[in-house]
Amino acid sequence: MKVRLLPCLLLAFSALAGFAQSSQPIHVTVDVTDAPRKILHAQLSIPVKAGDLTLVYPKWIPGEHGPTGPVDNLAGLVIRAGDHELSWKRDDVNMFAFHVNVPEGVSSLDVKLDFLATAAASGFSAGASTSANLAMLSWNEVLIYPAGFNAAEISVSPAVKLPADWKYGTALTKSSAANGVIQFETVSLEQLIDSPLLAGKYFQEYPLAPEVTPKHFLDLAADGPEDLRIKPDAFAAYSNLVRETGALYRSRHYDSYHFLVTLSDQVAHFGLEHHQSSDDRVSEKTFLDDNLALLSADLLPHEFTHSWNGKYRRPAGLATGNYEDPMKGELLWVYEGLTQYLGDVLAARSGIETADEYRAGLAVSAATLDYRPGRTWRDLQDTATAAQILYDTSTQWDNWRRSVDYYQEGELVWLDVDTTIRQLTKGSKSLNDFCARFESVGGNTSPKVVPYTFEDVVDNLNAIVPYDWASFLKDRLTTKAPHAPLNGIEHGGYKLVYTDAPGEYIQAREAVNGDAQAWWSLGINVGSDGRIEDVLAGSPSDKAGLGPGMQVVAVNGRQYTASLLGDAISDAKGNTTPIELIVVNTGYYKVVHLDYHDGLRFPHLVRVDGTPNYLDEILKPMTKAPKS
Repeated sequence: MKVRLLPCLLLAFSALAGFAQSSQPIHVTVDVTDAPRKILHAQLSIPVKAGDLTLVYPKWIPGEHGPTGPVDNLAGLVIRAGDHELSWKRDDVNMFAFHVNVPEGVSSLDVKLDFLATAAASGFSAGASTSANLAMLSWNEVLIYPAGFNAAEISVSPAVKLPADWKYGTALTKSSAANGVIQFETVSLEQLIDSPLLAGKYFQEYPLAPEVTPKHFLDLAADGPEDLRIKPDAFAAYSNLVRETGALYRSRHYDSYHFLVTLSDQVAHFGLEHHQSSDDRVSEKTFLDDNLALLSADLLPHEFTHSWNGKYRRPAGLATGNYEDPMKGELLWVYEGLTQYLGDVLAARSGIETADEYRAGLAVSAATLDYRPGRTWRDLQDTATAAQILYDTSTQWDNWRRSVDYYQEGELVWLDVDTTIRQLTKGSKSLNDFCARFESVGGNTSPKVVPYTFEDVVDNLNAIVPYDWASFLKDRLTTKAPHAPLNGIEHGGYKLVYTDAPGEYIQAREAVNGDAQAWWSLGINVGSDGRIEDVLAGSPSDKAGLGPGMQVVAVNGRQYTASLLGDAISDAKGNTTPIELIVVNTGYYKVVHLDYHDGLRFPHLVRVDGTPNYLDEILKPMTKAPKS
């Protein structure tokens, strides 16, 4: 609306009036020595000129798809001009903006602030990011800067002070070190926020695929030295990942790449993508325990793929150029859905997981989406459009709400695209050809953003094989179908079935979490302590009155264990005796009877004889590892 343009222009003008955009960068030094106490200290020097100035804290963090900048954990903000402390005022509408008047004759402001690195902070990057022996520094947590400019237009000279015995990994380039402070080369604000730093007492850097240029590194930080080890086969697989991405994307859009892997049970577990690195946080034994390794097999391939799909090629609605303008997520089914598909495929092609394990994981994902009653009222497109309000939603009744389904359902859509291309061309073309064309535009480059639209996606698919791709995609995005789009699995030569034996992925999940996977039988997932994590709308458990958060204390008169619940489901098969549960709900106990008699049900993919075996073709490596 044009009526809103005037206040925006005035805000930009006031910001420009007080900022000295010159060859002088903003200087920021972050003291990480108090990270074990969950507090970071930052000092900034900001070049300015006299006048009203608006300073802003990053709000819309790339990769987080929402206004998640953890401003709630900003503390101790003091702004000084020489020896004089200046008063500042927070904007009464934009909580991320601070107004200050720069006196005549002042050329720079000195700013001090603290960031409280606690689990309560909002945003992915802020949640539980430190422990006694390690820290992940996300620069957006410790910066304020003048409003009214694109991030690429502001230069920043970053430095960090670490505990004396800590080492670090980052995509930034060190320029000097003195008095315990490590100085990095000056970069744009955009590149700085895109370049987190992982540091720790127990730290190890492993070069990957040494014959490949540019160089790639696996940087590990752990709570103890024993967790820095990595099995030889796993290490070889991550080197293969570097080779496979080169063959698939036919380009590199970075000067070097660092997998920044935090191995800790004391931090939040997730992944966040960057152009030249990835912030990957996993359990402390991930590289030593086969079950943990399987459960996170797709993480590094997923975030690595984002360097091409998401960071370099980015939906136009997410390519805002700054951290204040709202992002639009309508193409997240490409940004995240295509990345989910390619990350899983690359995990299998590289040997991070086996083809059987890949199919086991795909079966669980497909079956979960197929048992998703929320799809009858919310289409896939709305999960992408509404992304900014869906990431922090509760997992309770999530099957009815639908959350960020554009990841896993987007994967099914892109598997359908891949197998359709193979069908149309009788196997001579595939999504590999689309990736080589779409992700490599411009050839090898340093980090930059090349935006795209829905029409660009369709045009690039048509360049591989002519088809009505626009209708193909829109149908899968906007249809409120009661079941998941499983055409890609079926065109790939497989079908989804259920048996009473769990596959590799569910076995790993049960071994790690100690929970009971009764989703496709009773319609509940139950934690190791008997607490019901979620209930499937319309299932036997839903009809019996069970709800998320209730706790199962007894199964058929015996104290709850996951194995007892499984036995009860099996024993009830083929007879008329209901399964009896005693549950507690906010202090009140009740007996629940489940009239279910079809036994245990776990999803699997099975081969359909006589059909093209495209799925297995998709998983074949595109490269050969060099002989050792």
